[in-house]
Amino acid sequence: MVVVVWAMGYKSYRRVLPLFYVYDSYLTPPESWTELLTTKGSQSIRGTPYDGVFVALVVEERHKHDILASGFDGMYTYFASNGFSFGSSHQNWKAIKAFCDANNLLFIPSVGPGYVDTAVRPWNNHNTRNRVNGRYYETSLQAALSARPEIVTITSFNQWHEGTQIERAVPKKTMEHLYLDYLPNQPDHYLQLTRQWAETFNKEKDKWLM
Repeated sequence: MVVVVWAMGYKSYRRVLPLFYVYDSYLTPPESWTELLTTKGSQSIRGTPYDGVFVALVVEERHKHDILASGFDGMYTYFASNGFSFGSSHQNWKAIKAFCDANNLLFIPSVGPGYVDTAVRPWNNHNTRNRVNGRYYETSLQAALSARPEIVTITSFNQWHEGTQIERAVPKKTMEHLYLDYLPNQPDHYLQLTRQWAETFNKEKDKWLM
């Protein structure tokens, strides 16, 4: 996944550091991550030229505590299908944000315009989320902003096979596949929505950090 980031700057850091998203971070036990991501770890990168802001993927609720114990700087939700996982469920975002605030962690909700991956995973129809002419995207964006995060990411770009693209799209059909388009809206409909919500985010963010 390539992520689009609306960043406000992480208030706990006094120097500029690169931001790293670690996918499937929960497959490695916290004990191993602490060796790398805590100052007392045997292979610690903290304070070295290799330091950064590292965010882990939160899928199940228990992952919150594992991420904290591991020494990560925050967590993100990744999946664009609301309800697919604990982390990707909009209704849980405020609670996750509260946990992160209490433990000086970043919370980065991931939003998407919809989800449909049955072209590559025919058995996964129950996780399909229809775009509803942009309303699903705006609902996920509103849920993200309601949690007052420092950063919002968009699950998009090259994920055409999972139906999360926001790039310009026109009607196209091949012998094997009918590609999603944005009719009756314009080809750049989701780029325009992204611009509008980014402007809203920028207007409100300073109030959140007061």
